[in-house]
Amino acid sequence: MEKVTRLANEKGVVIFSKSSCCLCYAVHILFQELGVNPAVHEIDHDPEGREIEKALLRMGCTAPVPAVFIGGKMVGSTNEVMSLHLGGQLTTLLKPYVSS
Repeated sequence: MEKVTRLANEKGVVIFSKSSCCLCYAVHILFQELGVNPAVHEIDHDPEGREIEKALLRMGCTAPVPAVFIGGKMVGSTNEVMSLHLGGQLTTLLKPYVSS
């Protein structure tokens, strides 16, 4: 859990992902289209990936990936991100992290 917290705080927007996950890719592309370049951690390439996955679930993420953190706080998985986006709140959350 400590590693997840450390990685989640290393950049403004962080996505825990798996390289073969199409929803992870879609969330990543959404952020890029909104002008944000998130840090992406491919947990299937991390030797501690299983532990990271378990920690994300314990932290309350509805699905282990994608797990999105903004400003060090867990936003959630695809459903939560898309709900925020459709409701107009995602751009507000991402505003401090938009690349110029």
